[in-house]
Amino acid sequence: MNNISEVLDGVKKVGIGGHIRPDGDCVGSCMALYLYIKNNYPEISVKVYLDSPKPVFDHIDRIGEIHTEADGDQEFDLFVTCDVSARDRLAIVDRYFDMAKKTVCIDHHVSNTGFADVNYIKGDISSCCEVLYGLMDKDKVDQSVAAAVYTGMIHDTGVFQYSSTSPETMRIAGELMKTGFEFNRIIDQSFYEKTYLQNQVMGRVLAESILLMNGTCIIGYLRKRDMEFYGVDGKDLDGIVSQLRLTKGVEVAMFLYEMETQTFKVSLRSNGNVDVSKVAVYFGGGGHTRAAGCDLQGSMYDVINNVTREICRQICLEKEK
Repeated sequence: MNNISEVLDGVKKVGIGGHIRPDGDCVGSCMALYLYIKNNYPEISVKVYLDSPKPVFDHIDRIGEIHTEADGDQEFDLFVTCDVSARDRLAIVDRYFDMAKKTVCIDHHVSNTGFADVNYIKGDISSCCEVLYGLMDKDKVDQSVAAAVYTGMIHDTGVFQYSSTSPETMRIAGELMKTGFEFNRIIDQSFYEKTYLQNQVMGRVLAESILLMNGTCIIGYLRKRDMEFYGVDGKDLDGIVSQLRLTKGVEVAMFLYEMETQTFKVSLRSNGNVDVSKVAVYFGGGGHTRAAGCDLQGSMYDVINNVTREICRQICLEKEK
């Protein structure tokens, strides 16, 4: 597949879906494709399905048109997944994918082995949004599509700081900016703007964080009772693991929070010498060299001990090279 038009030809009904707990790249790519079809293919009926996106994505045009749950029996001519690394990561609409006449997977995760009829996977590209942009006619990318693509790119590159950022990534970002959206505002809303409550929670995590492995690994955590005390959930915790990563001398940062009793969401970030995707995959998760995650069950101490043991093994392996 060289252009998205190849799979849209003759199609009347399209569904789009992303992964569970969608991040910026997932929301950005799904919405970019949705807007691209809406704007340029009026003859096609298109719906996008995602878990409820975080408020930081409210700047994306028509974000309120996302379906956050399945809406009855639907049979799509085409169903496209964006940023979904494995079949079991698809959120909400498993049966729509299974019932679709044709399926397409657009992704950039190296762990993706391809689960659709057509798989367009570029593991060496920074984000799914960048992959998707490569399939679009550039003269059909308006300001609304550009803003959605840019959103996904900055989220998966850490505002162009991660090693996955290439000269081509920067060139594309420049092309998108020419459409005139407020790129600086999107960056502020995505990464730096916090509510007073979010700042309080981050402060608590930082104050109670733990340094291990001679200061090369830092751990931050929130128990379920702590989250209930502050009245926060997962969407309020963005940026905490990235802030932990910035601690001087740290190679790997881990942040975990208790979603349900003894069920933890674990986020991992690396400063480059450790491939945290290998750690996450070991525990059934996934991600990228510098940013990955997984879900684990057990006591908080068991989860910390198990993950740090694997991190330690990865650090030792890297030192042996």
